[in-house]
Parts: sequence; structure tokens; C-alpha cells
Amino acid sequence: MGRVGGPQLLIILFIVLLLFGSRRLPDLAGSIGRSMREFRKETAEVEDGKQAGAPRDTARDESGRSGTDRDA
Repeated sequence: MGRVGGPQLLIILFIVLLLFGSRRLPDLAGSIGRSMREFRKETAEVEDGKQAGAPRDTARDESGRSGTDRDA
């Protein structure tokens, strides 16, 4: 597959503009920016935890069992 160049990006942006409209684009861009910041923050926290040798938290369901304790 080839790289996405300038003309392709312009076409994609034009389609996004048609789909969402000019009024919703700033809100959409803001929510994407917030999501990216949150993702970077969480990945940095995970990386810091791995480097420090801290045990990872496991997801728990309502019964209090972790994801690795569940029966098949």
C-alpha cells in the first residue's frame, strides 16, 4: 500500500466536513484531543509502573474476582 499524500488528505477532510458539518468539527477535534491526552497519560502510567516493578492491577468483576480467576 502506498502512503497517504496531500491530495488524499484533502479528500478525506472534505468528506469529514460533509459528514459532520462545520459546526461540529471543533467539538469533534476537542474530544479527539482529550482522548489522545488521556491515552498518553494512561500509557505513561503503565510504563512507569512496569519500570518501577510495581504489580499491575487486574480488572475485577462484580463478584470481586479478577479476570484470571474466572472459570471457562
